[in-house]
Amino acid sequence: MESLSDQIRSCRLCAERFAATATGHSPRPVVWFRPGARILVAGQAPGARVHDSGRPFTDPSGDRLRDWLGLGPAEFYDLSRVSIVPMAFCFPGYDARQADLPPPPICHRTWHAKVMRELGAVPLTVLVGGHAHRFHLGTRSSVTETVRAWRDHAPRVFALPHPSWRNTGWLKKNPWFEAELLPVLRARVQEVLND
Repeated sequence: MESLSDQIRSCRLCAERFAATATGHSPRPVVWFRPGARILVAGQAPGARVHDSGRPFTDPSGDRLRDWLGLGPAEFYDLSRVSIVPMAFCFPGYDARQADLPPPPICHRTWHAKVMRELGAVPLTVLVGGHAHRFHLGTRSSVTETVRAWRDHAPRVFALPHPSWRNTGWLKKNPWFEAELLPVLRARVQEVLND
C-alpha cells in the first residue's frame, strides 16, 4: 500500500492552477515528515528555490529559520527529529507582479488532517507565518499580535513571523522578538530534542 508521503508526492490536483500562474510550473510536492519527530515546523508553502531543490527551506529563509531555532542543517533535516508540514506542499507560483501566491486551500483540505493524524502528538510546534498561525491557532490577529503573544502558547507552540528577507524591517521594528522570544525557543528546541 502506498504511504501517505508517496500519495502526496504524486498529487497533481493543482496542475491547471499552477500552469496558469506567471511561473507556469508543474506541481512538485515537497514532503518532509515522519511520525515520531520531536518538532513540527508548520509553514506556508515552498518557494521557488525549494520547488527546484525538492527539500524544504533550502533558501535564505531556511538559513534564518535554522538560526532562530539554533539548529544546524544536519539536525534540522533529520526526519526523526524535525517534520516540516506547510499549508500547501507545492510552490504556488507568482502572480503578475512576481509576488508569492497564497497556498491553495485544496492542498490543506486534501492532506493536512491526514498528515496531522499520522504525525500524532509532537512536543513542539513552530508556526511559521500568518497562514500557519491562522490554521493552527485559529487566530485572525495580525502576525505581530500573534507573535507578541508567544507566551500564551509556549512552551508547546511558538508562533514566528516568516523568516523571509521581506521581514527584515519587521525584525528591526520588533527587537523583543530576538531578545525575548528566540532565547526561550532555542532552549525549548534543545530540551525537546534531548528529552
